[in-house]
Amino acid sequence: MNTSRFTNFQSLGIGIGLRVPHYDHILSRRPAVDWFEIISENYLVDGGRPLEVLDQIMAQYQVVQHGVGLYPGSAQGLNWDHLRKLKKLVQRTKTPWISDHLCWGSVDGTSSHDLLPMPYTREAVEQCAENLRIAQDFLERPLAVENVSSYAEFKDSTMTEWEFLTEVVEHADCGILLDVNNIYVSSVNHGFNPLDYVENVPHERVAQMHIAGHSRYERFIIDTHDHPVIDPVWKLYARAIELCGPTATLLEWDDKIPPFEEVHAEALKAKRFWNHTVETRHAEVAHVV
Repeated sequence: MNTSRFTNFQSLGIGIGLRVPHYDHILSRRPAVDWFEIISENYLVDGGRPLEVLDQIMAQYQVVQHGVGLYPGSAQGLNWDHLRKLKKLVQRTKTPWISDHLCWGSVDGTSSHDLLPMPYTREAVEQCAENLRIAQDFLERPLAVENVSSYAEFKDSTMTEWEFLTEVVEHADCGILLDVNNIYVSSVNHGFNPLDYVENVPHERVAQMHIAGHSRYERFIIDTHDHPVIDPVWKLYARAIELCGPTATLLEWDDKIPPFEEVHAEALKAKRFWNHTVETRHAEVAHVV
């Protein structure tokens, strides 16, 4: 068994979340997109239009699975029925890795369908890491866990969120899906410096990044994925790319979804930061030589 699978990640380029309103455009126009991310749970079915469309998309594009139902923070362990369905889909899509959220969301086998934040404690680190190791072994694909946006904190936490994330992925030997927008949302809601987060995670374990828009209210902001990416999030993304290098990046847009061309154009803005990072690194090498 490969004991360090997080190194199996590859930079696929700039991707877009595959969403129903864009099916016809993608299948008829075949736009130049590096890859599509699917929500795994939307395709855990035995047949029908979702899988029919997915097969047509996979004939033309690389697809990467992203989940919302693994719940590695569950103290009751993983849902094996869910894992078996995931593995069946993994075998269909040939996804190079699979991602899900570092959270909990079920009690006594009943799912809340929410991505609930963890208490940042040693006990929670060990529970999450054990579940992630089990899932990674069973799915036979590298796993990356995503930091969630949060709106409440646990008084029992003994470390920062980025320290917790680091401990979990090191103990589980898995990767990180660094959601830059979620970092920004949580930083505003909880009053920390988002740069501290980006600069203090293990950059070599960052397999993928998410960028998205959010909604601002009087006292807090919510990760709604229904707006363009704002400038402070782009600046945070720029710093993340400087530290991690050009990394597979996915634009999420899940509500008030505009035409495909608008979503695609927003995603491609990420290339500016990729190009700047590459040019800077080339200049530094030339200067040394």
